[in-house]
Amino acid sequence: MEQERRGGINPPVFWISLLIVVALAVFLIFWPEAGERAVNAVWTFVTANFGWYFLLFGMFCFVVLMWLGFGKYGNVKLGRAEDKPEFSTFSWIAMLFCAGIGGGIMTWCIMEPVYYMSGPPLGVEPGTALAYEWANTYGLFHWGFSAWAIYCIPTIPIAYAVFARREPSLRISTACRAIFGDRVDGWVGVVIDILIMFGLVGAVGTSLGFAVPALSSVLHALFGLEQTMLLQILIIIAWVCLFGTSVYRGLSKGIKVLSDINVYLALALIIFVILVGPTTYILKMWVNSFGLILDNFFRMSFWLDPVAQGGFPEAWTVFYWAWWIAYAPMMGLFVARISKGRTIRELVIAECIWGTLGCWVYFAIFGAYTVYLESNQIVSLQEALATGGEFGAIAAVLQTLPLPKIMMIIWALCIFIFLATTLDSTAYTLASVCTKVLHGDEQPALWNRVVWAVTLGLISIGLLVIGGLRPAQLSSLAAALPLTFVLIILIFSGIKMLKEDFPHLSAKPISINDKLPEVAHQQHVMDA
Repeated sequence: MEQERRGGINPPVFWISLLIVVALAVFLIFWPEAGERAVNAVWTFVTANFGWYFLLFGMFCFVVLMWLGFGKYGNVKLGRAEDKPEFSTFSWIAMLFCAGIGGGIMTWCIMEPVYYMSGPPLGVEPGTALAYEWANTYGLFHWGFSAWAIYCIPTIPIAYAVFARREPSLRISTACRAIFGDRVDGWVGVVIDILIMFGLVGAVGTSLGFAVPALSSVLHALFGLEQTMLLQILIIIAWVCLFGTSVYRGLSKGIKVLSDINVYLALALIIFVILVGPTTYILKMWVNSFGLILDNFFRMSFWLDPVAQGGFPEAWTVFYWAWWIAYAPMMGLFVARISKGRTIRELVIAECIWGTLGCWVYFAIFGAYTVYLESNQIVSLQEALATGGEFGAIAAVLQTLPLPKIMMIIWALCIFIFLATTLDSTAYTLASVCTKVLHGDEQPALWNRVVWAVTLGLISIGLLVIGGLRPAQLSSLAAALPLTFVLIILIFSGIKMLKEDFPHLSAKPISINDKLPEVAHQQHVMDA
């Protein structure tokens, strides 16, 4: 009750963000052709002129995160000395993993190798043995260390500001106080938070654009349901009901439970595939792909194909980096909320190591199995792609497994719950950003959380009605460009806080309480 009473909204952020999002949806619904032309123009402009910037930004995040996690600040505690973790390690990792990958991994662990076999990177000849090897490798790269570094980098300053410095609100703008001072309480903070809201809507649109057609294709293959607009709208409504209920129930009874269930289902699915599939082939391909990444990590991280201009980096790597950047604020806010009492090193390991391994398991197993089917001519996935589209190819892969209907049902449940955990995390984050006063252990007002859950669903339906969610997919890239500047400010704000609070460090886990006496006294005065 006390938590709910403290959950008053921040009117400028709440109403301006809501009006911008609704206005965008109305524009796309009533002027779809103009809207699509505008978004495509933005896509072309950003990829043609700023692809180099996105790749440099991704490497910047990776290098800074490694320095923070494994350098002298690694043992700094995200909280005070008495703060203990709120969730078990398993549930904590499950929540951050499920929130970060959404339903996209269920789609692209199969589809990326299909595309790469016919359009490989690095000038490799299509259809060759080397093309098959790179087809399994590039998915691991796109969903690996760099992606999770982009996700993790905003979490540290946000969690430190909220739990160690006791900032009174769970917003990215307040975590920038070390740079902007009290201006974050005025229009500067409003601008930052509105940019965050816009980026989140674009990122969620991208996830829905991948997941809705995938689920409708599986339902068509399972039950013969016609893939109509009505079916896809019903899927979104079902999602809203599920993640709306989860948001309503809060972190411990909602998001945590969904995440735990989903991890168990996902583990059961991949264990089944590796046992009944070509086990030795999958393991050999995984080890081979890992070697290719280690040998070519920096080349892949900076490859832009400037001479041949084949379009692969723009269509894949640049887009993925933009997608991760658009989701990074949500991940920073949500993971910060559940990471009280953890150290910076624990957080870096959880996201960059366990998050990467979780994605690699799926891409290594399903990706290698997909390459095996195509390279051994068991099923022509290129033909399935040409006749049934992306999700026809996914159905063709799943139907080659034993108990195909059961496998497709489990796959559909996984993608459904994966995206539900991402969406309810997003709704929770949107509500937090709009809340004026919100301490780290409190939740946004119930009505605020539900409003954003329903709003996400309504906007998704509106975008779907105009002929697909392609505009929302592209909007993540447009939103990512200004967000990079917010994230850079956030990074330097976090480093400045750490330098101010920890002029001397010890080898054991340390918190803000363990600072020099005069610094601790200053903090006590500031708290008062």
